[in-house]
Amino acid sequence: MRVALVDYDSGNLHSAEKAFQLMGRDAGANIVVTSDPDVAARADRIVLPGDGAFPACRTALGEVDGMAEAIQDAVINRGIPFMGICVGMQMLATTGHEYRPTAGLGWIGGEVQAIAAPDLKVPHMGWNDLVVDIPHPVLDGIKTGDHAYFVHSWQFAVDDPAHLLAHVDYGGPVTAVVGRDNIIGTQFHPEKSQDIGLRLISNFLRWKP
Repeated sequence: MRVALVDYDSGNLHSAEKAFQLMGRDAGANIVVTSDPDVAARADRIVLPGDGAFPACRTALGEVDGMAEAIQDAVINRGIPFMGICVGMQMLATTGHEYRPTAGLGWIGGEVQAIAAPDLKVPHMGWNDLVVDIPHPVLDGIKTGDHAYFVHSWQFAVDDPAHLLAHVDYGGPVTAVVGRDNIIGTQFHPEKSQDIGLRLISNFLRWKP
């Protein structure tokens, strides 16, 4: 099984690569960090990380010749399992509003909006308790009250509540995990979330949508 971590110059992939390699050993997974759309197109699973601002990440992804088209075909047309992490998850949305309205991939309907927590520090940074809203195979063994590590100022407000799999409380509900069909996305960083994050990665590598 080949797992492609898409490299489009939007953050350091080292910690994500290490976490996927660690959990991939037992799953027989070959973890490949790649900016080659042909490699991504042939992968059995695709992971899209992302750090920074939504417009910059979306532009950077579009500037890797053929990559957006390759993952669109793989995920939407051929049903390849996909995970988005942090801004990689936010880009699943229809539109992001950070700095300016920017079109997302549109794979899960909704908008990326500023976190509304006037009495709390933004960015939302550090550990927070997950609330599991809808059971999902990638969340197997992860329960309400488990901790995950977040660093973000914007959140994905989904159009369809059926796509909201988990949230946290930060001055109100803040989206933590979204998903539909063969697509899953986490606002938190599983590679920085210790046992819970490694469990999620392991579940993703074994997931058969």
